[in-house]
Amino acid sequence: MGTPEFAADVAFGKPVFPVGEVAPLMVLHQATFSQPWLKLVAVYCQPPKPAGRGHRMQITPVQIAAEACGIEARTPKTLRDPIEQEKFAALNLDVAVVAAYGLILPEGILKAPKYGCINIHGSLLPRWRGAAPIQRAILAGDKETGITIMQMDSGVDTGAMLMKESVAITDKTTAQSLQRDLAGIGARLIVRALADLAAGKLKPTPQPEEGACYAAKLTREDGKIDWTKPASEIERQIRALTPWPGCFFSLKGENVKALAATIVADKTGAPGTLLDERFTVACGKQALRFDRVQRAGKNATDGASLLRGLRLPIGSQL
Repeated sequence: MGTPEFAADVAFGKPVFPVGEVAPLMVLHQATFSQPWLKLVAVYCQPPKPAGRGHRMQITPVQIAAEACGIEARTPKTLRDPIEQEKFAALNLDVAVVAAYGLILPEGILKAPKYGCINIHGSLLPRWRGAAPIQRAILAGDKETGITIMQMDSGVDTGAMLMKESVAITDKTTAQSLQRDLAGIGARLIVRALADLAAGKLKPTPQPEEGACYAAKLTREDGKIDWTKPASEIERQIRALTPWPGCFFSLKGENVKALAATIVADKTGAPGTLLDERFTVACGKQALRFDRVQRAGKNATDGASLLRGLRLPIGSQL
């Protein structure tokens, strides 16, 4: 049960989606050929939604991958419907694997499989329970994060932990690179977890409440740059929120996306002041040079080229 690239990414050894190299759905599918105890009977994902300028209906990455593998893909709008719960129960499952599904699982779904529902969560629980753990870890300046395989309950990522593996967050880590790394770890761990479950060796550990925090869902406003913040915080914001919801600032009455930036420690000024022709802007502490930016409807370019096109004088206030 999943929807985005985090849950499914590689079909028949060829990258199909922009983020991730090995992800849970495809690794589970491949494992069915070598593990006789494992059978993948159905895939659940969110229904197609309008997207892009033409608002054409687009199916999700998980549905694309499932159909490519010949697996039934079910796309209910909600699982609260008793009829949908009956259909789910009729599958007579041992276990359901959940990865970034995006729909709430009611009690009727959680309790239907023999061993319940197991979630692949993109953080080291209990830190960053909730919808956006990957981005929130980078935003907060965490030095590490990871994957937790957990038993789902009626709470928000509060169930017992079954397996964990950590990965470092560096000053080069982006949401895309971290999502790719975690998808690979999650895919590897879930096959091991299911093997241990089948062998009766999977040991649940209750989550401690100490250190618990919530990764709130991202909104477009999270991407708005506040020049009074330190350059280090804004730089993390760009790495965490690109490509979605994206970071932006206002310039000559239009919003400009910030795609990549470098901290400049030896330049200062009033927050929001343009300091040089390389598009270095003063922040609350230190400054930030914008290496890649993008105007609405235009191709991405380097900051210096954007300045030359706009003829923005040094000392201008953003």
